[in-house]
This record gives sequence, C-alpha cells and structure tokens, in this order.
Amino acid sequence: MSQEILPAAAPLSLIAWAEHALEPLGQSPARVHRLILGQLERLARGEIDRLMLLLPPGHAKSTYASVLFPAWWFTQHPASSVITACHTADLAEHFARQVRALVTDHTETLGYGVVRSDRATARWRTTERGDYFASGVRGPITGRRADLVLIDDPIKSHAEADSPGARDALWNWYRSDLATRLKPGGRIVLIMTRWHEDDLGGRLINADPSWNQLKLPALAEPADPMGRTPGEALWPEWENEEALDRKRRSVGQRVWQALYQQNPGPDSNALFVTARIPVIEPEPLPSGTREVRAWDLAATLPGEGRDPDWTVGIKLARLATGRILVTDIVRFRAGPAEVADTIVATASQDGQSVLIGLPQDPGQAGKQQVAWLAQRLAGYRVRASPESGAKLTRATPAAAQVEAGALVLHRALWNRAFLDELRDFPNGRKDDQVDALSRGITMLSETSTQPRRLNVPYLDR
Repeated sequence: MSQEILPAAAPLSLIAWAEHALEPLGQSPARVHRLILGQLERLARGEIDRLMLLLPPGHAKSTYASVLFPAWWFTQHPASSVITACHTADLAEHFARQVRALVTDHTETLGYGVVRSDRATARWRTTERGDYFASGVRGPITGRRADLVLIDDPIKSHAEADSPGARDALWNWYRSDLATRLKPGGRIVLIMTRWHEDDLGGRLINADPSWNQLKLPALAEPADPMGRTPGEALWPEWENEEALDRKRRSVGQRVWQALYQQNPGPDSNALFVTARIPVIEPEPLPSGTREVRAWDLAATLPGEGRDPDWTVGIKLARLATGRILVTDIVRFRAGPAEVADTIVATASQDGQSVLIGLPQDPGQAGKQQVAWLAQRLAGYRVRASPESGAKLTRATPAAAQVEAGALVLHRALWNRAFLDELRDFPNGRKDDQVDALSRGITMLSETSTQPRRLNVPYLDR
C-alpha cells in the first residue's frame, strides 16, 4: 500500500482510518460497514465493553473488525494488549499477518510501528509498548492478559455447531481460558455468523444480557438497525436482493435463517420445539396440586475415556389449567449406593404426597433393583414400570405437550442443560432427562392417583 499521511490536525477516527487504508485498493466502507465501525469506536471509547457483531458470511465483517480495527485500536490505547482468537490457528495468523502489514505500511499515519526484532506472525509488539497475539480457539493463551479480545469465527462448520460436545468445549474455553485473560476494564468483541441456537453467541446472549448486539440479516426484517425496508439487501453493492434470494433457495431454509438471517432455529427433524417452552419465576403451588418425581437411573462414575449416563429425577406438577410444570431436576453421576441415597434424600425433601416413579429394567436384576429401592423408600408412594418401546416412541407424548405449549419450567440453574438435551433429541449425546420427563408425563396422564402395588416376591424384598 502507498504511504499517505492524514493531516496532522485531523483526529484519526476509525472511519477516517478505514477510508484511508482502503483507498489504495479502490474500496470504501459501505453503509453497513460504517455502522460496524461506529459500534467499534464506541467500544474503544469505553461506552460499551461487550459487542457482538452478527452478520452473514461474505460481508467483510472480519476486514473491518479483525484487521482494520485492531490496527487503529493501538492509536487510542498505545500500550495495550490485544488477543485475537479464531476457530483455527491458521485463520488467526492470517488476520495477524494482515494487521501487521497494515501497521507496517501506515506507520507514519498511525503513529507507531512494529518492533523490528519481532518476526513471529502471530505475536508481535508495537513501538509504543503495545502487544498483539493471535491464537486458535482452545489454543495456548495461558499467561497472557488482554485489554481487547477479538473472537472472530469461532465455529468452523455446521457439523461442529450441531455437536453438543463441540459447543460445550467452546463454551468452557471461553469461560475458563479466554474470559479469565481479560484485564480489569477489558473489552470483548465477538464477530460471527450464527449457526445454532446454542452456539457461542446464543449462550452469551442467554447468560449475559449486558452484551450489545448488532444483528444484521442479509435481507432486512422489521425494526432493522440500519433503517432498511423489509427485504432490502444488507450490502446491495456486493450482493443484491436477487442474488440473495437465489442463494436462499440454494442453501435451504435452516441454513438461510441461521447463517444469513442470524435467526438459528431447531433442526426440522428435532422432536421437541423448545421455543414453545416458557420459563416462569418459581412460586408456591396451590394446596392439593398433583406432583410426581420421575427417575431415570444410571450407576457408573465418569472416568478417563468414559462419559456415562446421568441419573435424573424430574419433579412435575399438574396445574389447574392442565399445563405441566417442571419444578425441579436432580441430575448427577454416582455409583449404586450413592444413587439410592440421593433418591431417598430427594424423597424426604419432596414429602410423602409426591408420587415417585422408578424404571424397572427387564429380567430378575431389574426386579431386584426396584425391590431394593422400594424397601429404602418405605413410607413413600412408589410406582415402578418397565422400560418398553423405543425411546422416540416413549418421548412422543412429552413432545406433544411441548408442541401444544403445555409444558412450563420454573426458572433455575438446570434450565439450560434440560432445554439443550430436549432440543438435541434424538441426535444428542444424552437422553436421560428426556427419559425421565417421558416417564413423569405418563404418570401424570394416568387418571388414578393411587399407585399400583409393587408385585415383588416376598423373598426379593
């Protein structure tokens, strides 16, 4: 790039810097890019400290937020530290190389340069004591601190976005590795295309409402941040409405809504439509409300190379309106003795009015397990029933309740894990909560409030 110096008297705004840096390429910020730059400048001034830029692919969001912005950031915060993280180290280094080239080409304009002895692409210092570091997601950032964190494209594919394990790993990396690297007063920018309801952007929106979101769909929707009319293209100079409509027909509705409109929804093959499940604040139930606690049992401890099932106890109540309220979920992994102890302790907390539902596995071993638990639960109302039929078939009545808007949750810490499992069923890693829910709804649907007597031989008791 040619070296041209902005007039010394003019303050170097981010938009002015972007125009200057792009001019040799015959480019200039479009309307959408000026909106992005305005939000980034607010973050640099400290007006906001968390910014989410949600845009479709191919709209230059990385050029402005991950290349032009960090080069300019150092003019405002000379001695600061910046960390850029992407889904792969190669992509992070690509951005690092571009930022470094910009700084080198525009040293006089920016008022600083790169320390000449720093040769590494992904790690370099500025002549004003600034520090830049780039890494892949889950890469080595221990020991580093940042005033500014840029997370750009943390998800590399739909397969990764659809994987509960990959989503959990990314979330744990953000919370444990990255967020802890932030200095007091530090700022974070997340630059991404939405892939899934539960992707990193989705989890952050649910966990921390203080995030500022700039959500810009490819085709405008009502109340558009840019003031576009519905259906208007985001960057028409690059891709107009006709081209976007052709792309919409090509990629399919789910991909279009997620990647291009930033409205990810459930897989059309998913059984549970979790968007129909309202979450309400807990309050005491009316006297006489029918309640059940349905269990799904496991008895294996986690260990190296093992990801065992969970023991789950879901407490449900049938409201006077006919809706079913999930009031509590107990979920843990333990050996047989601790499982039994926890079931008994939970029954003690619930009280004798709550009907307890236990699964009975086939064969003599299943009968003996139920008999043993029933003995431990003496004085409580217990109902055992065999596990029969496919999981999908057993879950269908529960899914019908969800579809009808008849399932409600009390707001609690267990909400997210429960909704995640329902959303991913039947393709998720675990289905223990689904099994327990299915059992509980079946129990509530039975007209008799009296438990069946357990037909257990005397010698098995």
